[in-house]
Amino acid sequence: MSIKHVPNILSGFRILLVPVFIFAYFADQDEIKGIAVVIFALAAVTDFLDGAIARKYDIISNLGKVLDPLGDKMMMVSAMVCITIDGILPAWAVSIVVAKELLMGIGGVVIHRRAKAEIPPSNIFGKTATVVSIVACLSLMLFRSRAQGFAAILMSVAIGLMFGALASYIHTFSLVMKEQKNANNTEK
Repeated sequence: MSIKHVPNILSGFRILLVPVFIFAYFADQDEIKGIAVVIFALAAVTDFLDGAIARKYDIISNLGKVLDPLGDKMMMVSAMVCITIDGILPAWAVSIVVAKELLMGIGGVVIHRRAKAEIPPSNIFGKTATVVSIVACLSLMLFRSRAQGFAAILMSVAIGLMFGALASYIHTFSLVMKEQKNANNTEK
């Protein structure tokens, strides 16, 4: 196996961890619930590693551009839904995150299909929101109700950063669509 496949393997592994995480999270035994925290943390580490390896060795692929964010979103939304079902995280937080992810996913597909352009990469808002969300989810899983105040603040910050990322992507989307429209008008 060459290094060029490692980022996609890590992203695929993260996707495979999602159902294992959900099963472990809802297990009756505390030891298995603890494994859910380890799985979530492992997923966060693989997220960091796949991106670091891809950038270091300049091996960014189209498959990786799909697998990496898909794995991130699947794990994060799964964790937030589990924590919400457990009665620890308010449903509005998950609703906002899911709505934002759907908007960004639809926007990415539209950019790719209509403008034949690359999907914009993650920016500092998105990356920071991910880190803050990971810390909030880990806090809630580890400390449950004792961490609700701290995690609520973190989740609010993460959601604010997510809106910053969304605004940035909407701006990029509008620029790409404007360039495409200008290119089409020039061709006529």
